[in-house]
Amino acid sequence: MNKFSVDELNIFLKTLFPQAENIGTVAGLAKNTAELKLIVNNSHLRPGGTISGPTMMALADVAMYAAILNAIGPVALAVTTNLNINFLRKPEADCDIVAEAKILKLGKRLAVGEVAIYSGANTKAGDNLVAHATITYSIPNHA
Repeated sequence: MNKFSVDELNIFLKTLFPQAENIGTVAGLAKNTAELKLIVNNSHLRPGGTISGPTMMALADVAMYAAILNAIGPVALAVTTNLNINFLRKPEADCDIVAEAKILKLGKRLAVGEVAIYSGANTKAGDNLVAHATITYSIPNHA
């Protein structure tokens, strides 16, 4: 069961983390998953005509945060304890990117998940997979 609608979670993120607006917006929610879309602009680029690694890491992190919040509710103090990312291919600078987060294990204190980041018009195509992350979050006591 979703704890948020897409609009509610975007408002929650924007209220608590105004900087998140430059990291992406929630585009979809389902059980244990979240999809974020980043409309790429010049602030996301690095020399060589590609999207920067820190931009993709931030997108992956916020996507997993969104998936976890959607599962447990508005627990703002859930925090990243580990993030490992593999950059698989160069995303194009003129294409938006999409992160699909999936919770693999949700416990009382820890959540573990993975995030796939796609670039291009057909974001679900396997050849458009540009990065893959695994992320662990610590979850504080919550009701």
